[in-house]
Amino acid sequence: MSRFSRSLKGSRVLVTGAAGGMGLATARAFAEEGAHVALTDHLAGPVEDAAAALRAQGLSARAWKLDVSDAAEIAATVKAIGEALGGLDAVVNNAGVSAFSPIDSDGYEAVWDRAMAILLSAHQRVIRAALPFLRASAAPRIVNIASTEALGATAMDSPYAAAKAGVTGLTRALAVELGREGITVNCICPGPIATGMTAGIADDQKAVFARRRTALLRYGEPEEVAHMTLSLCLPAASYITGATIPVDGGLMARNA
Repeated sequence: MSRFSRSLKGSRVLVTGAAGGMGLATARAFAEEGAHVALTDHLAGPVEDAAAALRAQGLSARAWKLDVSDAAEIAATVKAIGEALGGLDAVVNNAGVSAFSPIDSDGYEAVWDRAMAILLSAHQRVIRAALPFLRASAAPRIVNIASTEALGATAMDSPYAAAKAGVTGLTRALAVELGREGITVNCICPGPIATGMTAGIADDQKAVFARRRTALLRYGEPEEVAHMTLSLCLPAASYITGATIPVDGGLMARNA
């Protein structure tokens, strides 16, 4: 594989939160490019089914159950994945949860703790566990999935917004720290995307929001985020690091 190759054939990729939504779309995008993909999710059945569906299409995909709120499970599972695949070339920290709560709610502390564990601490733990494998790769890539809520927040989402803003800071810091080793670390901030997390919003409300807030006047699809993630993991994407990239249909660009 040449230094500036746009091929991911044979690369080994770990995607967290891959049973559905953006995670599954990302796993599929990599697998369709010839990568060997490890799908993880805290739901064992759905992630096994997702990997099996990819294999049925002749793609290289394996599933592991992984609860990213469990530090010990992250360490053991990422190690097992790296050993099973014979290394890791890319890690995509995608697993996430919704975390909305008024600041004065009795349950706020629990929502805050869960948000920090799953949306922020898990990212650094997965990266730490993957580093021995990434350091042996010819084109090591880390992509953290944050949110446009890290860049401009919504009322009552302070746990979510704070955790996602932490992901952007973690990305910049690790890009600087790991850059000398050739490991790139970038962050994607999806805007309004049609996933399970937004499935509870009525279609008419989505349409109104998209027309008011996005330049493209619509919600995005998981695949549109997945292809930006894939692009950042190409061997040719070797001079992009520390970046925070909105994939938001122009939401952050629009004033009114």
